[in-house]
Amino acid sequence: MSELPPPLNPPVRLLMGPGPSEIHPRVLRALAANTVGHLDPYYLSLMSDMQGMLRTLFRTQNPMTMAISATGSAGMESTVVNLIEPGDSMIVCVNGVFGERMVDVAGRAGANVTRVDRPWGEVFEPSHLKEALAKAKPKVVGIVMAETSTGALQPLDEISNLVHDAGALFLVDAVTALGGMPVEVDKWKIDAIYSGSQKCLSCPPGLAPASFSPAALEVVLQRKTKVQSWYLDVSMLAKYWGQERVYHHTGPINMTYGLYEALRIILEEGQEQAFERHASNHRALKAGLAAIGIRYASNEAHTLPMLNAVHIPDGIDDMKVRGALLNRFGIEIGGGLGAYKGKVWRVGLMGHGSRQGNVLAFLGALEQLLAEQGHKFEHGASIAAANAEYAGPKSR
Repeated sequence: MSELPPPLNPPVRLLMGPGPSEIHPRVLRALAANTVGHLDPYYLSLMSDMQGMLRTLFRTQNPMTMAISATGSAGMESTVVNLIEPGDSMIVCVNGVFGERMVDVAGRAGANVTRVDRPWGEVFEPSHLKEALAKAKPKVVGIVMAETSTGALQPLDEISNLVHDAGALFLVDAVTALGGMPVEVDKWKIDAIYSGSQKCLSCPPGLAPASFSPAALEVVLQRKTKVQSWYLDVSMLAKYWGQERVYHHTGPINMTYGLYEALRIILEEGQEQAFERHASNHRALKAGLAAIGIRYASNEAHTLPMLNAVHIPDGIDDMKVRGALLNRFGIEIGGGLGAYKGKVWRVGLMGHGSRQGNVLAFLGALEQLLAEQGHKFEHGASIAAANAEYAGPKSR
């Protein structure tokens, strides 16, 4: 190489897309702390403390609660490949991109997959699953709690009861949900669940919090065949994350520091306070967007507070708006995926990024760009509506 590449100098962005989210300065400082060995007593103690915080956030007593050393997609893969052996029956609920992905992962693991589909933006009721449960007699039922591609929030408690009545294990994708809304693993009798560090936890991507119930762990330990992934084999990870601390792989030490600090930040704030902050900023954004004629893509009763999927107004150029938001205002939002490609914007209010200032900055920039493309609305209406929401009922 004749010349070195330029020095590292990432641009400053306001991350308001579907992830990664803004990183808290304390987390960035934690990432830069001194690296120790992956079997150093300090690191092993840190792992134990982080497990305790993850149990608190997952609201579970599951001993097998950990952070998979990979992104949220590996969290999905770890839960599926450990519970599924070739020929096992699995039902996957599909109402967006990440349900589709679970179907693919399950098929690669050798499952006989039964899809249950709902329109994008809609959610599942127990009645939608009864026939499939009776026919497929599944070992596992998988569902996405917070579908990042559509902004739809899936209620879980009644479906969980139905799944367990059918004798199946209940597997949940909580990648976008964890840290931004209640995730009740024990109350909802969830057998396997995974998340990602880069959404409402406001840590860089690279770790996947996960938890397995005793019943799920027993299924893993009683398998007739080896897990197809050595790296994600929970029977071995259980020895690394359990009391034995048997070496399995070199853990990502500094990423663990980051997630540890991110969890401390959430618990310092208080879970209920963090959840209400996400809900409050969502309500303000929703009011602001409605004031300039922008509708949500998901069912009104099931919108996520941390991921706002909204229809692009007629006549508005998707790429031009998102490009200008990024290049002129330094604001990143997401475009649509799959069936929603070119039809929706996905606006994230996740973790540290769920702040009043971010809501108002985005609405102000969006108004300017929409006006430039001829979208008709009362100028300043979105800001006024958001501020009225923040001020409370007396101002409206």
